[in-house]
Amino acid sequence: MSVTGAGTFEVPRSVLADTVLERLTATYAAAADPRRAAAAQAYVKDVAPFLGIPTPARRALSRTVLAGTPHPDEADCTAIALRCWRLPEREYHYFAVDYLRRHVGRCSSGFLPVARQLITTVSWWDTVDALAAHVVGALVAADPKLTADMDAWIVDENLWVARTALLHQLRYKERTDTERLFTYCLRQSGHTDFFIRKAIGWCLREYAKTDPEAVRAFLARERGRFAPLSVREALKNIGA
Repeated sequence: MSVTGAGTFEVPRSVLADTVLERLTATYAAAADPRRAAAAQAYVKDVAPFLGIPTPARRALSRTVLAGTPHPDEADCTAIALRCWRLPEREYHYFAVDYLRRHVGRCSSGFLPVARQLITTVSWWDTVDALAAHVVGALVAADPKLTADMDAWIVDENLWVARTALLHQLRYKERTDTERLFTYCLRQSGHTDFFIRKAIGWCLREYAKTDPEAVRAFLARERGRFAPLSVREALKNIGA
């Protein structure tokens, strides 16, 4: 599986991003652990190099980096995310994802193309899934007109974009557009890639926590169209 290349978005000017990136690169670099870095890189199939900072320690360092900084606006969020993504080590990408999760409410629907660039650059589940559920999902919930973009993303040739469309409602619970969820699953039911098949099962399993009977009924009608992996994942907590 190839990793998509960097996009061409122009990074907005941001004094906040200047401050954050200066602090971030100094703080993270000082905490690097080459031994842990090698193991982390192997875990994500060499998609990116690592500094070797465990998640709890990384998030503690991030709090230090952000101490005393003001709330961002959308340009700040864009600049911080894109500048982090241009750094090679994966922990910087994780910082950007955490930052966007915290501040996505300050971003408009116009941030969606930026999110797409992040999703399609150095792509792997470790960043894509959080962006899908916590950033793209939040943007679509705030502006339902973006469902048209999700309708296009679900048939996108880039599997990470399609996976994002499948997962964007993951945290919606009772607000889930059930018809759209099931339609998306059917549209990708013939996909041969593990990450799409797994995502189908995951989004159905998550919605089954809200409406198990709807998921059972859907699979009773359509399970022959899905890979066994998808069905198994979907029914993991509710049975056949």
